Amino acid sequence: MEKNHISHFSGNSIAKLFGTLQNGTEVYSYTLSNGKGLEVSFINYGAAITSLIVTGKNGEKTDVVLGFDTLESYVESYNLPSPPYFGAVIGRYAGRIANGQFAIDGQQFKLNKNLGNNTLHGGKSGFCNVVWSVKEIIQEGDSAAIVFSYTSPDGEEHFPGELKTEVKYTLTPDNEIVIEYNAESSEDTVINLTQHSYFNLDGHKHDVLSQQLMVNSATLIDITNDGIPTGKYIETSEKGFDFKTPVACPGKIDNSFVLSSMEQPAATLFSEKTGLKMTVFTDQPSVHIYVGGNCFDRITGKDGAAYHPHSGICFETQNYPDAPNHDNFPSAILRKGEQYIQKTMWKFEEL
Repeated sequence: MEKNHISHFSGNSIAKLFGTLQNGTEVYSYTLSNGKGLEVSFINYGAAITSLIVTGKNGEKTDVVLGFDTLESYVESYNLPSPPYFGAVIGRYAGRIANGQFAIDGQQFKLNKNLGNNTLHGGKSGFCNVVWSVKEIIQEGDSAAIVFSYTSPDGEEHFPGELKTEVKYTLTPDNEIVIEYNAESSEDTVINLTQHSYFNLDGHKHDVLSQQLMVNSATLIDITNDGIPTGKYIETSEKGFDFKTPVACPGKIDNSFVLSSMEQPAATLFSEKTGLKMTVFTDQPSVHIYVGGNCFDRITGKDGAAYHPHSGICFETQNYPDAPNHDNFPSAILRKGEQYIQKTMWKFEEL
């Protein structure tokens, strides 16, 4: 970790030691504010969001994401039967890769498998549980930004190429969080990055089942019983997931919705209790929606929260799962020397 990170701080930004890994690496927490009622804390372990405080009706402040109070809890969470990946950047490949393998121009690559016979969210050691560098922190009036960087070595989890990645989070004066990703590889590779925060507009100690959800999609990626895409598409109504008009958050969902335009919201979440509304925009071809957060009574959430299967909802804006193994899906190949760029925005406002 660079020791000059404090020199980047000014205005409404705070840095403090969050914890120390067993190998002695220090992990820091960074808190940014836009001065308009939006305050976000990050750690450089997984480039993760640990809290996201939004000011709603009557000036009430609500922490709308799940997380932990200690670094030890984040590390231990990856040993749970189903790791929650709270708040982390996911890479090199978000979602499932069937049989832990893919080919580029006929050359086969076999990845580490961490979900039965498949690879999930980058493998056994993905971008979620490595220490990122803080490249820059910017505070300008009512906006603030932080830039994380990580270089994944050639062959990490058996992915080809050294991959240099940057993720920039920007808090705007309009209570938006803009997430910009870019990456370059030394060899042809595959990539699919996303952000894995769990949202709960009633506050992170509650459940999401009384909140209203809209998804601007009529099409799902068809999947097998173990979540692997078949290569086909189905109508959302066939699975009971037609959310083009507001419906209560489903108790169980782990599906990718096909998107068509960044000009239209990918998804919207509403809470009558707090009067908060969250809208998701992205330039990615899908949003994978997942309701969960269960910590199996083994790890306590921040502020003593007991997280359960309905604690939060994820909006994983990304390419399709298993795209490297389906010619009819958008290409996930990043060629040597080319640049991977994608953008997602979360907007928070009062109803």
